[in-house]
Amino acid sequence: MAQKCAACHGTGAPYLAEFNEGKKKFEAVFKGPKMDTYTDLITFVGWPDTGALMRRLDDGKNTSDGKPGNMYQHLGATEEERQNNLNLVREWVGKDAWKLNRWEARGKVPAITKEDLDKIKVKY
Repeated sequence: MAQKCAACHGTGAPYLAEFNEGKKKFEAVFKGPKMDTYTDLITFVGWPDTGALMRRLDDGKNTSDGKPGNMYQHLGATEEERQNNLNLVREWVGKDAWKLNRWEARGKVPAITKEDLDKIKVKY
């Protein structure tokens, strides 16, 4: 996280609610929502932004169109480095917990289930 994410999601980054209110402004200066503490980071795994970390970092193998998440490219300079770093994050979250579902259904994608939430290894 410190090497690949902190430049945009570290000190000085807005909290999630602030980011959502001024998304275009923050994106223009390469700032994403704050993820520099455990408490901030896990909100993108469990709740309230359920699955966001997984959706953003996914390599496309879990999407219907095969398209990687918009932050996958930042996991490394090479495909090998990206895959290695992705696997580290997957292990941390829990391999069986790598779900792209949100808290609430969106379009054809159902909401995350209690069973899927129970597979998350990180404490949230």
